[in-house]
Amino acid sequence: MGVGTESVARSRTGVVAGATTALVLLTAMNVVNYLDRYILPGVQEQIKHEFALTDSQIGSLTLWFMVAYVLSSPITGWLGDRFPRKPMIVVAALAIAAINFVTASVHGYAELNVRHAALGVGEACFGVFAPAMLADFYAESQRNKVMTIFNVAIPVGAAAGVEAGSWIAAHHGWRMSFIASAVPGALFALLILFFMREPPRNQEKVSHATPGGLVEKIFNYIVDIIRLCANPAYLCSILGYAAVTFSLGGISWWMPSFLHREAGYSIEAAGAVMGPIIVVAGLGGTALGGWLAQWWSKKTPKALYLVPALSAALTIGPAVVCFFGPQKLIVPSLATAVFLIFLGTGPVNAATLNAVPANLRATAMAGQLFVIHVLGDMPSSKVIGMISDASNLRLGMASTLVAFAVGAVIFFVGARFAPELTDDDGAPAPA
Repeated sequence: MGVGTESVARSRTGVVAGATTALVLLTAMNVVNYLDRYILPGVQEQIKHEFALTDSQIGSLTLWFMVAYVLSSPITGWLGDRFPRKPMIVVAALAIAAINFVTASVHGYAELNVRHAALGVGEACFGVFAPAMLADFYAESQRNKVMTIFNVAIPVGAAAGVEAGSWIAAHHGWRMSFIASAVPGALFALLILFFMREPPRNQEKVSHATPGGLVEKIFNYIVDIIRLCANPAYLCSILGYAAVTFSLGGISWWMPSFLHREAGYSIEAAGAVMGPIIVVAGLGGTALGGWLAQWWSKKTPKALYLVPALSAALTIGPAVVCFFGPQKLIVPSLATAVFLIFLGTGPVNAATLNAVPANLRATAMAGQLFVIHVLGDMPSSKVIGMISDASNLRLGMASTLVAFAVGAVIFFVGARFAPELTDDDGAPAPA
């Protein structure tokens, strides 16, 4: 089917053939992605004791993962806007599975840092390519719903990583937790290879592939980045998301340890508590936030910014109770906070994709990943660990409250610049 025919089909239905298969497979792979990432919080107390580490050093494991992640993102964004993404997704998924499998040979803290950094490169590839591919399958008015489904992977994968990781670690050692996660990753990589198609791109995006010298290509890429930096709707979506990611990342990494130290749970029991909370509250928040944004966006495109803004603002109250309230309220307030945090995950990704023209989607997602990790969960785990070493973990976790407030303000400001939503993907968004 040619590009022109595909554009007509999309304008009438908002969906390109093969979209459902792609959404199912990429969402499943995203679950595995977050499963891999959240094994560490479930096993980090064992790692800490085996290698005699401080909380700051435990936080550095996440730091090196994120350093590799963000340094890879600009490269993967450039590749994703110019070359077929399906083969690159398959290679990245197989690489992630291989990295997890070789964790069996890790016997030192330095090796563990290298292992985590390598995992960051693989996940950066998938995190850029997959949302950009889904945006090619679905029109603007469909993307909030699609990104909500895609981001269901966050609570499901995170819960599976924490709970399965802590259980396997308690019975077979922490290394086996990482090794076991290699199996589903390799399986879904092969399913994507054989059953998912590469979506056609419109003429605007194809123009990136025109011949040109290296200097010209670099110049054009710099121009693309400048265009994104001058786009207030895009900037507010990624900066607000960065503030929320600081909080969400820090809470996710340290909450199992918080439950272990402050609430008296064993390592296995802490994982068993976190898992159901993330699944039930996270799924509930993601679904309700996606539905609310979809309904509200029919009245105003500002909804894709207002839902994340309300999500961040409303989370502050229960988070305060969780960190500083009585022990009996830690788990209920944690569940409430997780529910509220996840209200904004689908809408904010749709806002990012809708804020940019079609030819910049992969670059825009790479920029989002770069910013939310450099300003978000890359420093947060380290900052919380340093504050914990200097005082206690309760005060360390309190740093997330400020970030929630900052994120809410940025999203409210971003609502002023929200672009109109359409079913015709041929109309470029403002840049």
